[in-house]
Amino acid sequence: MNLIPGELPDRLAAEYVLGTLTGGARRRFDALLPAHPALRHAVAAWESRLLPMALKAEAVQPDARVWRSIESQLGWTAPAAATPAPPWRLRFWQLFATVATVAAVVLGTVPRHAPTEAPMIVVLHATKGSDTLVAGLSPDRQQLTIQPLEKVSLTSDQSLELWALKKDGPPASLGVIAADKLTAINKRTLPKDTKGLAVTLEPLGGSPTGAPTGAIVFVGELTL
Repeated sequence: MNLIPGELPDRLAAEYVLGTLTGGARRRFDALLPAHPALRHAVAAWESRLLPMALKAEAVQPDARVWRSIESQLGWTAPAAATPAPPWRLRFWQLFATVATVAAVVLGTVPRHAPTEAPMIVVLHATKGSDTLVAGLSPDRQQLTIQPLEKVSLTSDQSLELWALKKDGPPASLGVIAADKLTAINKRTLPKDTKGLAVTLEPLGGSPTGAPTGAIVFVGELTL
């Protein structure tokens, strides 16, 4: 079946990104992606259109019956009373959604000349508290995206700056990142000897010296 001509690739890609393409149709679409540039380009285009709207959406507390349905489908024991899901379970789904978003953006920005491997996902934990950032790194180390699980509280004169922690030498700045949404860092090569990622609290606009000047607020190990 030739899927390349006409509007079919765009329609399938739209349903694929929205999640309405399910079952066998979705599995067949996944199998076709590596061999069909038109499909991959259409998926990337729909991701770039829909992602900004998704990131602007206000957080909504799901109804208790939604969580009971999820628990039932996953084989978990549903609670006797109609109570919200425990905080750890809510955090699991938040993390899952963030990881999926970061991975999708990385894959959407990698050139599609050949089948693309999955990006590496790095979780950066707060040095104080339980906040989390999720970073996605493409296999060629050229594309990096990072997103907070929840909004990081900053004052009007503060910025978050991302750093590559090298085995030898000082940290290398990867730029200022947003405190409340995904940041895509494109066309930057991660140093080959990078062993981890860190985020520091810097003056507005980033470090004035090119080196970290504030406290490390998030850190995560990079294992290749």
